[in-house]
Amino acid sequence: MPETVNIRTIQHFMYCPRRYGLLELNKDWSENVYVVKANIMHEHVHDGSHNFSDGTKVVRSAVSIYNDMPEYDLYGVADCIEFVKAKTGAAISGLDGKYKVRIVEYKPKAPQDKAFRESDAIQVFAQKICADFVWKCDSEAFLYYSDTRKRVKLPFSEEFDKYDLMLKKLLDEMREVMEQNKIPPRRRGQKCSGCSVKDICFPKDKWYSVREIIMSMKRDGEI
Repeated sequence: MPETVNIRTIQHFMYCPRRYGLLELNKDWSENVYVVKANIMHEHVHDGSHNFSDGTKVVRSAVSIYNDMPEYDLYGVADCIEFVKAKTGAAISGLDGKYKVRIVEYKPKAPQDKAFRESDAIQVFAQKICADFVWKCDSEAFLYYSDTRKRVKLPFSEEFDKYDLMLKKLLDEMREVMEQNKIPPRRRGQKCSGCSVKDICFPKDKWYSVREIIMSMKRDGEI
């Protein structure tokens, strides 16, 4: 049976299939400063302080979403969903009227040479696939980069087919890793300096002391 994919794991796979295998198959984990900063930011976004409603919209954080269609079979948690009142919008369970659905995903740092990272966009596109399935809508999607305090609208309306093909290909490759139950090799040219599990992935040789080895053998009565 195909593996149901957690949306948050897609970026791990895009960064490095080996990292994805270590996390998902071995259940390895380690944190570095980048992981901790991202976790702190998301904890703040998900703590409920961003939830509010006014005359034009209802905003909810840490929203669970899914799409169980066979070609996707995804689930996850969106950082923020904004339900904006619109006459031509979708009916939302628990809310009166109709709404345009807007996804906002938070990221700590914006790229310097482009509007957004493709790996960030794919993660949000997967959220869109789920949001559209849950609320029968055509949701908008944005990335919010904390360091610049700016939203970037993602071009899913204009480039839906491109991102849809990309997502389905990634899901197939991710499921293949899970089905084979084998950690992938490191890709040629893979940059590992920012990876939190690099020491688990390729542990350094342990430094040893001849003196310590001899003393240990004496303690154990071997010499």
